[in-house]
Amino acid sequence: MSLTRICAFSKCLYRRTLFQRCIQRVTNVDYCHLCFAIRNGPVRRISGQTPQAIMSRRHFSPLFPKAEEAETRVLKQTQLLDVLEARIQQLQSDGILDVHHTKVEVLKAAPSGKASPSGKGPKSTSQGKGDTVKPKQATTTTKGAAKSKSSKSQPSPWLEKLSKERTNKINNEQHSQQKPRKGVKEKPQKGAKEKPMTKPQVGPTNPGRSNQTISSPSAAPRTSPSVVKSEGSSKLADKVRSAEASSSAPHKASKRKSRAQAPGGAAAQSKPSPALQARPQEIAEAEELEGRLSQQISELTASATPDRLLMERERGDCGDIQFAIRSYMEACVFSGEVERANRFLLSQHRILSRRKQLDIGMYNTSMRIWAKKGSLHHIGRIFHLVEEAGLRPNLGSYCAVLECMGRTTSSSHVVKRGLKQMEEEGLSLDDLFSQFVFRQDERDMVLKAVRSVRPKYQPVSNDLSATDCHSPLVRDFYLQREGHRYPKLDFTREELQERFRQQLSMEQGCTVTIDSVEISKPLTENMTKMREHLEGLRSQWKKTLLQALREKKMLLANTKSRDYKLNLYPYLCLLHDRDYVDIMIQSVSNLHLSGESLKILAKDLGNKVHTKCSIHQKGQDHMADKLANIYSGYIDLLAKDTKEYDVLPREQWLKLEAADVSGPTLQGEDPQWPYIVTVELGTCLVDLMVKNLKINSDILNPAYERKLIPILYHMYTFRSTRQVGFIKPHPILIQIQQEATETRLTFESYVMPMLCPPLPWISAKYGAYLLSPTKLMRTVDGATQHEQLLEQSQSLHPVLDSLNQLGSCTWQVNKPLLDIIISIFNHRGSDKLGIPPPLSEAPRVPHLNPHDPTFTAVEKAHMKKEVVKAKKKVTEMHGLRMDALYKLSIANHVRDKKFWFPHNMDFRGRTYPCPPHFNHLGSDVTRALLVFGEGKPLGPRGLDWLKIHLVNLTGLKKRSSLYGRLEYANSILEDILDSADDPLNGKKWWMNADEPWQALGCCMEIANAVRSPDPAQFISHLPVQQDGSCNGLQHYAALGRDVIGATSVNLMPSDVPQDVYSGVAQQVEEFRVRDAEKGLKIAQILEGFISRKVVKQTVMTVVYGVTRYGGRLQIEKRLKEIDEFPKEYVWDASHYLVRQVFSGLKEMFTGTREIQDWLTDSARLISKSGRTVEWVTPLGLPVIQPYHRTRTKVLKHDMQDINLQISHDVKERPDTVKQKNAFPPNFIHSLDSTHMMLTSLNCYSAGLTFVSVHDCFWTHAVTVDTMNKVCREQFVALHSQPILQELSNFLLRKYCSGIPGDGTNKKHLEYRRLMLMLATVPQTGDFDLQRVKESTFFFS
Repeated sequence: MSLTRICAFSKCLYRRTLFQRCIQRVTNVDYCHLCFAIRNGPVRRISGQTPQAIMSRRHFSPLFPKAEEAETRVLKQTQLLDVLEARIQQLQSDGILDVHHTKVEVLKAAPSGKASPSGKGPKSTSQGKGDTVKPKQATTTTKGAAKSKSSKSQPSPWLEKLSKERTNKINNEQHSQQKPRKGVKEKPQKGAKEKPMTKPQVGPTNPGRSNQTISSPSAAPRTSPSVVKSEGSSKLADKVRSAEASSSAPHKASKRKSRAQAPGGAAAQSKPSPALQARPQEIAEAEELEGRLSQQISELTASATPDRLLMERERGDCGDIQFAIRSYMEACVFSGEVERANRFLLSQHRILSRRKQLDIGMYNTSMRIWAKKGSLHHIGRIFHLVEEAGLRPNLGSYCAVLECMGRTTSSSHVVKRGLKQMEEEGLSLDDLFSQFVFRQDERDMVLKAVRSVRPKYQPVSNDLSATDCHSPLVRDFYLQREGHRYPKLDFTREELQERFRQQLSMEQGCTVTIDSVEISKPLTENMTKMREHLEGLRSQWKKTLLQALREKKMLLANTKSRDYKLNLYPYLCLLHDRDYVDIMIQSVSNLHLSGESLKILAKDLGNKVHTKCSIHQKGQDHMADKLANIYSGYIDLLAKDTKEYDVLPREQWLKLEAADVSGPTLQGEDPQWPYIVTVELGTCLVDLMVKNLKINSDILNPAYERKLIPILYHMYTFRSTRQVGFIKPHPILIQIQQEATETRLTFESYVMPMLCPPLPWISAKYGAYLLSPTKLMRTVDGATQHEQLLEQSQSLHPVLDSLNQLGSCTWQVNKPLLDIIISIFNHRGSDKLGIPPPLSEAPRVPHLNPHDPTFTAVEKAHMKKEVVKAKKKVTEMHGLRMDALYKLSIANHVRDKKFWFPHNMDFRGRTYPCPPHFNHLGSDVTRALLVFGEGKPLGPRGLDWLKIHLVNLTGLKKRSSLYGRLEYANSILEDILDSADDPLNGKKWWMNADEPWQALGCCMEIANAVRSPDPAQFISHLPVQQDGSCNGLQHYAALGRDVIGATSVNLMPSDVPQDVYSGVAQQVEEFRVRDAEKGLKIAQILEGFISRKVVKQTVMTVVYGVTRYGGRLQIEKRLKEIDEFPKEYVWDASHYLVRQVFSGLKEMFTGTREIQDWLTDSARLISKSGRTVEWVTPLGLPVIQPYHRTRTKVLKHDMQDINLQISHDVKERPDTVKQKNAFPPNFIHSLDSTHMMLTSLNCYSAGLTFVSVHDCFWTHAVTVDTMNKVCREQFVALHSQPILQELSNFLLRKYCSGIPGDGTNKKHLEYRRLMLMLATVPQTGDFDLQRVKESTFFFS
């Protein structure tokens, strides 16, 4: 680069960019050949037009070639042409008439030796006859001299072989024509028309690329990006495809149809297989239906809107490579290694095989670097590289240009030419300001440059707050807002402002250290000693790791690898060295007693670095200041001391952001790293820890010999049949940590509840936390197809608004209940109450000496099993204990605060709180600890709902009416009050409930209410839950309008609730009695053992796709829990019962089974066609199943090779088994999430507090009746839509929009079967959906 700058070679750039008229053109003769060659190394023009261009080629040599070498080269080129011509003729003889090839001639070396050494002579001016091409299609043609006479006179062995094959093929065809064709109706063959001969058009084949010519076959791999395989390893077909790549693009699509059009094609006249002959009836039915469906599909496709018809995003084979390159360059820029980023880009551009891996965004990254430095000259050079790469500048490219002009106050003439060039590219300034993601002061600089020539220009922003009401389910919600009463928070504006500052400070710190609730023993001398040991060791470890990290970075920075090699150096420079050290030290403290697999530990470390880097980058871009300004206006919508608004949180935020346009763009995408980079970075940090963290061996026992030993060691263990790398702590470290009993815990800031209302989700990339990166949709690590669908979708507003409503709920901790739970936790725990005991209660691991001769081999084997069993128990107890410790410690930390849980969703639309440890989706303990932050009076029916809720939590009276449950609660009111007053020493009635801690919390709330002066005015914070009755079967019954099924799952009104589990158990018992009378032994043994509990789990999960194998395991587990059942018959009994359960369900839910089978078969045929299953929920959320065949990617490291199992690679074929098994449950999950979202939106507009745990809805006691009404109305509205028919229409236009091939081949028949299957929607019954509104026990 230094020579390049010194020579100032930019003056000789032949510019076709916006700067071409601003720089004086000079000839290349003004420069020495050395500087010219250096300048043109990374940006050479392979045009073959001038001698100077020939000198700039990589393999240019001033020496003249020898005559023998020229003759050998010509002979090889001629042989290659013979191969290509023979293959083309063979394809045409097979009926593929649309084979185009570029005319390639061999340039014979001149006798004087002055020709180009590789046949790359100057461009020929003669126009010879070209090959046939379609009209309006440009073909790049290579000119040259005539072929060598010696090579032309000799017959090619390939042509001779082709002639023999053609003769044999004609004989075979004549023989086959004499045989009658069976089972397939013949169609008349149309003769192929000859295409007119046209001259090849020489011109640019890519936008922005100048005319290029290919002088010889040997030059083709350098000039045509499509040729990437070497001649030695590629097949003939690959070479033909390379030659055809320069011809018209549409001919690729026509290959599929050419066999049917060829009069003598082999496909048209070959004898069909017996499998095809055996299906005449199926073919006839399909053909009869095909005409009708084809017309229907064409109409659907023509009327489909872009968001409903999910267009597949094209991803090339180098998509993963592009992701890695983009991430690497961004890491270089953020870490300050801008020269490394520029060198890397040039090294990739220099080699044509790597240039195709670059996209315009990578060039833009380099442009932004130079824009910050105000170097318009260097940006112009990058524009030249973009032109050479055949890419078109986009908004980001011109944004960098204008930013640079704004920083350097360029002349108005230059700015005008830049804007003119931008408009000529079809790009507008308004799109730039509304769509581009600005950082720091980029927007201000761009606007400064624009206003230097257009002083009155004002950017026009898109109205992103406008909601496109595609779905009729939410049209009234958005358009008719007169009666809406959006709830306010019980906080003043100043209080919310202070909470925002606290949350921002916490996220900027990245970690939070809190007090632990574990106080097992009073402070002793040994504890103090162990804590001093730990403190000294950590201080020493930090110094050691800091030095080791710096040495590692120095080694990576000075590595002698080429510039195009990716390494971890920039990723190790993103943070301060001490930040990496703190992350490593913290991971040692949190390491499990039994260790952790290397892959999981590495991924965790890499993710922590990525999160911290993302937060630091937002700070560097000055986003916190702008965020504070917008949030200050946003809280006016939420605070109780401000005016009422008729807009949703998402709409209000977008309006505020549109009004404050200066500075960085808040909706910028967080930096994304490839999954393999995250794991590799984490592995590097683990390697540093294992090699450098050591401890004295005599630290606990001075009698031992003093030597430094590692505190972590790398070992291998087996998980099933796989060998897994493991990182285990040394027993000395474990002993020190256990005896120290530290009272402080450190968490990442994003695992804590938020101290202020979350940011509203306004797009698929922005919402939830203030600075911490959060995904809208939870996906498998590395999967990107979900994000692509979300970006393409234009109807996400209802989904986003529902998530915002769920996140707006204020929470607080039930402090009296928390104190009771902590006291039991610190005592000895309680398995019965779901509080894990400490490790002191764990069984002791027996000592086993394998060499002890006193034990027999059988006894040693038995003892070995006992040791394994005891170790497993200890590990499980430790995991459960730490999980409970985290939950209780976080709850104790926020016991005096009010907080919020931001929400996101999985790929089916099911919603989840973002904080992983402490949330309302947890166990009975965590649910009991959480109550609403805002209380409401009970009202006239609130106390009754509290009592009914308590009975529901006990698990009693499941078959009783609501009045019966209320009467039961009143009859045990004394026990309820006793439980509230003396929970640990009284009658302990609450301990026998199914959900004991929630029951105790409800007892306390009832006690406080009945003892208040006016129970109707008592302010209640306790959530009252309404749970769906086997919600999956409810959706199936509604889809199929199945009267019997609807009655079984309480869609029909009744006086008492119907229990589907008891109904199935009764059906199975009838089957058992019948078989027992026939003498079946296992049926006789099962007498008296078939109960609701035995079959409940299988019935509950069969709707979500459980197989017979999984159902058998569930029943086997239930039978083992029955002490009286003979254990030797568990296997046979579980096999028998699972068959009967499935048979009973099939009889009770006929419509359900038909819909399940239709969904399963449809997914099977779709995945067999090579596509993954996609659909759109009735609320507009796009869903795709990310199940592909698993491939293994090996991450090589000095520590060990890590096998990454990747099952979401879109380049792999779909996993048919997973696709078909998962489609029914995933589709039902998407429906129950849609029902929940509709309920949340309408509850929000009614002013209710609403949260959900999937199909369990929570609200205040006073608003239960309103929520129940909304819940039933939205269920009826949802299933009043033609859901199955809309699904069928979507699948048809998604997967059946084109007919592949001839009507007699296998692929076409599979297409017809798929079309027939997708079009055959299951018939529905006569159930009246309106009856759901009257059903008391639909949700109860």
